[in-house]
Amino acid sequence: MRRLAILSLIIGFIGVIALFGLSFKAHSESRVPVITNVSWLAEDINGGGVIDFAQTTLLIGRDGAVSGSGGCNRFMSKAVVKGRKLTFKPAAATRKLCPPALMDQEHKFFAALERTRSFSVVGGKLTLRDASGKTIAQLARQD
Repeated sequence: MRRLAILSLIIGFIGVIALFGLSFKAHSESRVPVITNVSWLAEDINGGGVIDFAQTTLLIGRDGAVSGSGGCNRFMSKAVVKGRKLTFKPAAATRKLCPPALMDQEHKFFAALERTRSFSVVGGKLTLRDASGKTIAQLARQD
């Protein structure tokens, strides 16, 4: 009888530890990183890198207002952030003409924003993903 009581205590203790571990994991996974009111600088678009001096930037306000530079033109848009889901409305941009390489990068950046459906932040890097989960852009936090 005593052996059964000790065994029950051990099993109960293991159960409590397991539930605590699962609860902690669920809580940490539910923490959504803050991406608003942070200036982000593009490091990669569609796996093709970026032109460094172009300074393609993104700023998402707490109210969902989006602004930045496509590398040539300033732009504005609207974002919806729900948990780790993220979508952007089509960008409205100034109409300055720049060299073809910059215009191409800007076009790819705006297209990537429109295709964005989710995000993650790891080590100060914002990763934008499309509906299939494929990485379509990576941006670094600017301080």
